[in-house]
Amino acid sequence: MRRAWQAATVMIVRFVAAAALAAWVWLALVRGMYWRTDIRLPSGVDPVTDPVSWPSVAIVVPARDEVEVLPNTVPTLVGQDYPGLVRVIVADDNSTDGTGELIESAWPGVEIVEPGEPPSGWAGKLWALRAGIEAAGDVDFLLLTDADIAHRPESLRLLVRAAEAHRLDLVSQMARLRVRTGWERLLVPAFVYFFALLFPFRWSNRDGSRMAAAAGGCDLVRTAALRRAGGLDAIHGAVIDDVALARAVKRSGGRTFLGLGDHVDSIRPYPDLGSLWRMVSRSAYAQLRYSLLLLAGTVVGLALIFLVPVAATVAGAIAGDGWLFGLGAAAWLLMAALYVPMQRYYRLDWPMALLLPFTATLYLGMTVDSAIEHYRGRGGAWKGRTYANHKP
Repeated sequence: MRRAWQAATVMIVRFVAAAALAAWVWLALVRGMYWRTDIRLPSGVDPVTDPVSWPSVAIVVPARDEVEVLPNTVPTLVGQDYPGLVRVIVADDNSTDGTGELIESAWPGVEIVEPGEPPSGWAGKLWALRAGIEAAGDVDFLLLTDADIAHRPESLRLLVRAAEAHRLDLVSQMARLRVRTGWERLLVPAFVYFFALLFPFRWSNRDGSRMAAAAGGCDLVRTAALRRAGGLDAIHGAVIDDVALARAVKRSGGRTFLGLGDHVDSIRPYPDLGSLWRMVSRSAYAQLRYSLLLLAGTVVGLALIFLVPVAATVAGAIAGDGWLFGLGAAAWLLMAALYVPMQRYYRLDWPMALLLPFTATLYLGMTVDSAIEHYRGRGGAWKGRTYANHKP
């Protein structure tokens, strides 16, 4: 009887390990090639396809207590090598650190608007963006970019060129995030990797696909398309505003594009685990639509695909079970192989990809913590505001 029970246990454990391996094979082949990092601005765009007349653009930057980063980002906006008319508008979102005063003294050509405190139900960033968009008036395009994003001189020109040449209504680039500290090197590439896993760029960019996503740090949107989508009023309570914007534009018949950025960089530092933890946890539960059922499914799913391969490899090695060890090691190596392209995109050594299970465990903890903070009434906390009851 005991031998039969032991044999059944071994078969169950092997089956779970095999399921984890099968899951990684499925992700590699079926999930929109999410692991590839070659999705950049649309191909086939060259100087021959430059617009006859360059559209007008307003660059709108929401800023709340951003004195530390603005000196490194605003000059990159003012100094854009763009042949058409361009304005830079900073929406000073009730800053208390002198953000508005810095803008006025250092860059007198930059326009400042003060939106005031957001009404009930509005996310602060979206309320600030709305004020900046209203101040922009009748322009052809809006570049919605975060205060911590530095743009290369050619950034705006390439974004507009891609939008015009490919008739896109929303062109979004995932800014290259900072990876200087040990925690940044461990967690930041995984943040982008998990985003791509959740929203495969190829699926999002496909016309007719129900999936739509964008990266909030750099979104070029046609003003007419934004109005057709209902403006920011249509997504006013969204915590994950970039994805909400892409969905609104696509639902209204617009064409969207999302890719990794070569010309935009986030300079915001995340020097320790705590700062990165807060960055992820403030919106993780919103991504799950505040659903305990989805949270439970996420916990089980992440444990299966990220933790089981490691456990199976170690247990198989200790027990001398070749089958268990082989299944676990194969899943672990495949997992790491799919992560290597993102490591290379961030110019990191590929062996760090083997640490993905540990990184995933931290993200799992951040997600659970996000749910706990939500039910404590502190969900979505960012610079003194919380959005516990807002829609994702």
